[in-house]
Amino acid sequence: MNHKNDTPVTVIGLGLMGQALAGAFLKAGHPTTVWNRTTSKADRLVAEGARLAPTVGDALKAGSLTIICVTDYQAMHELLGASDIELDGTTLINLTSGDSGQAREAAQWAERRGAHYLDGAIMAIPPAIGTAEAVILHSGPQPDFEAHKSTLDALGTVTYLGADHGLASLYDVAGLAMMWSVLNAWLQGTALLRTAGVDAATYAPFAQQIAAGVAEWLPGYAEQIDNGSFPAEVSALETDARAMAHLIEESEAVGVNAELPKLIKAMADRSIAAGHGGEQYPVLIEEFGKPRRD
Repeated sequence: MNHKNDTPVTVIGLGLMGQALAGAFLKAGHPTTVWNRTTSKADRLVAEGARLAPTVGDALKAGSLTIICVTDYQAMHELLGASDIELDGTTLINLTSGDSGQAREAAQWAERRGAHYLDGAIMAIPPAIGTAEAVILHSGPQPDFEAHKSTLDALGTVTYLGADHGLASLYDVAGLAMMWSVLNAWLQGTALLRTAGVDAATYAPFAQQIAAGVAEWLPGYAEQIDNGSFPAEVSALETDARAMAHLIEESEAVGVNAELPKLIKAMADRSIAAGHGGEQYPVLIEEFGKPRRD
């Protein structure tokens, strides 16, 4: 990674993630100022060369780039909303977890105060920060991102998603949906196989193969979704629904929870009832794209 090591940065919020962010900047050679409500959390960083700012306002003035990573957006507004806090001309990157609406609202609030604002999401655990495995998503004005990318590279693999400030939050939750769905599907299969004495470690490599194979389908299925056309090139939804029924029956027969496959089949049944039984699986995007009507 190639950094401009002399760019001063500020990190506000020193939970485990904030400490990891500040530590990565220090390691890359950036003069790093930190601030936290509980000052003792800065002790290790100060020992490593960070400067502890006496106030939030002082911390903001110290760096050409300020990263904030606190509990939630309300905490950010409380810290930076005071009348004596000067945001005009600062660049603020908010890596606090929240939703896309909060991100867009915070962007308008920061820009009204004269700040350049990017919203971000950290797709990594604190020990991974500073390595290529740490993926950090950013959204907001591209010139603001490009101006600071060489500094942000100290944190890991930094990715720009687009001008909409809400995109980082949306990618974050979309990634979580993917993660939990894969894990839940694996747990369902593991529960089934355990009834026949097969342990999780034995099933895991087979499950990995299936997950990797399905992942290969995504770009082609994405084309169908984006084109709004779902020809059954591989399998029709009504055929898949029969297999779903088999999964439910097998689960119930061996005494395994069938809630997940029943939910999947209920969505497929609604799509078939709407006339999509002869189309391919991605036609279910229409069920995912609307709220449930009870």
